Amino acid sequence: MARQEPLLVPRHSTDGSSIRNEEEEDALLTGQRTNRGLGRRGWTFWREVGLFTWALVATVAVIILSVFIQHGAVGKHDSKPAWGPNGKPTGKRNLIFMVSDGMGPTSLEMTRSWRQLVEGLPVDDTLVLDRHLVGSSRTRSSSSLVTDSAAGATAFSCGFKSYNGAISVLPDHSPCGTVLEAAALNGYKTGLVVTTRITDATPACFASHANLRQYEDLIAAQEVGDHPLGKTVDLILGGGRCHFLPNTTEESCRADDRDLVEFAKEGGYNYIHTRDEFDALNGGTEAKLPLLGLFAKGDIPFEIDRRHVNDVYPSLEEMTRTALKTLSEATKDSDTGFFIMIEGSRIDHAGHGNDPAAQVHEVLAYDKAFAAVLEFLENDSTPGVLVSTSDHETGGLAAARQLHKSYPEYLWLPSVLANASHSSEYLHAKFNAYRNSNEKGNRAAQRTYVREEILHKGLGISDATDEEVDSLIESDAQWPASYVLADIISRRAQIGWSTHGHSGVDVNIYASSGADAFPLVGNHENIEVGRFLADYLDVDVDAVTKKLQSSSNLWTGNPLGEDVRTDSLDTYHGDFKKRSIGAENEITHIDGRSCGCGAIH
Repeated sequence: MARQEPLLVPRHSTDGSSIRNEEEEDALLTGQRTNRGLGRRGWTFWREVGLFTWALVATVAVIILSVFIQHGAVGKHDSKPAWGPNGKPTGKRNLIFMVSDGMGPTSLEMTRSWRQLVEGLPVDDTLVLDRHLVGSSRTRSSSSLVTDSAAGATAFSCGFKSYNGAISVLPDHSPCGTVLEAAALNGYKTGLVVTTRITDATPACFASHANLRQYEDLIAAQEVGDHPLGKTVDLILGGGRCHFLPNTTEESCRADDRDLVEFAKEGGYNYIHTRDEFDALNGGTEAKLPLLGLFAKGDIPFEIDRRHVNDVYPSLEEMTRTALKTLSEATKDSDTGFFIMIEGSRIDHAGHGNDPAAQVHEVLAYDKAFAAVLEFLENDSTPGVLVSTSDHETGGLAAARQLHKSYPEYLWLPSVLANASHSSEYLHAKFNAYRNSNEKGNRAAQRTYVREEILHKGLGISDATDEEVDSLIESDAQWPASYVLADIISRRAQIGWSTHGHSGVDVNIYASSGADAFPLVGNHENIEVGRFLADYLDVDVDAVTKKLQSSSNLWTGNPLGEDVRTDSLDTYHGDFKKRSIGAENEITHIDGRSCGCGAIH
């Protein structure tokens, strides 16, 4: 059989008649007989030239138009997500946005395997989060490929990139409107639920504006209504009470004598701060908005520690269920629903401390809160969507560790983590209390206490070397006892960490429904998450930005120094010195210890 060639491939003449071949091809393409005259050949030639030219011009025009649109979208929320099979929602709706601060993909694997072990579950048992994975997020800020929580949360709240340390301000230090503020101005009820200080970076970015995240006194004031837009948050649950109390009181960490609890009460807030008062809310059925609940002086304890004092602090799941019920009740007769940001805040802190035992409990607590939201959405009469992601990964976590020069075994051991009863942070404080009360104790007594009370009872470790025990006793501010303890347990579990800071790895995006959160399916920049939130609620964040920037009474704190990058990446300088915002901006923990990471969690 003769080989058939494509019709549009030129064929060379075998009889020297190029004109004939062109006419035959014309006949094949048009289905009509052709004349052999030169006039007909000329018309065909120029027709083909015209079609080719038209196609070329059209292609160039499309490319130029695409580039123009892309560049025109910079600084504006012009780009709209493509909605999936369910279409863009209309009518009354709720949006629950969850942030797993510092949780990377390996955090899920570590927690999943640990849970399978401790609960005797099969190998195919997964976390609730695993069953709702829809995409991933790229996390760089405007100033670094490795973001901090402030820039990461600004991407979520404003939909723009900004510099590390920025609290909903742009690289030029002008404020950008947030999705929570826009929602509040459009009649939605709003809420913030966290397990860290409510003035920490992530919650701060939704309801305040500051040039630096360290300005927590300023942030606290804005969150309860000392803000150009007035009160924008209806429900606040978390820690950080010390930033709301005047410096004349024992629990205060404010620099001034301003009493923001009284200020909030005068603005209509119902204030609670104890577990009994929280329980009196009866799961939200007895709650009245606006509500301010501050249950800890600083951060709420790690879940691994909190469970031992459950009568003092509510869990993330409990606060989540109460908040959702409260907001649902408050909007049941309204034409608009609610927006709430819920953060599993201390996953990040466990990563900073390189504490795998604390982290698995934090991730599991977040998973339970995620499940509680799904249950709420299933039973609530108002349509809604849950979107969850991380601002960044913390610790450079790896489910592997090479302990010796010899080629490593392929394993990590979750059973080591299962033996721990407390976090390294808690055990550090316990050891410091012992050391302060036994200043004259000899080295032998200290070693005995460390082995029995700290390592054995606290971490379930009974084979510590003398070198490990002594390194704990001799720990200092630069390498605190909590770091030593975390390393002792990490080595035995063969869990690896590359840093006490953040990493630049992509993080996961989860949703209650891939169809309802279709624009977030796949890999995205973190600002796309923020723009989805605003578009889902159908609120105009740009209008809020204009309103804020025209305000004369917005104080975002002292501007940064000229040596701090805000809108360009740093480069290698030929040394290993750590570059930071400056020692004068470093904050300390509530107990006076430096956070050990430049305060940029």
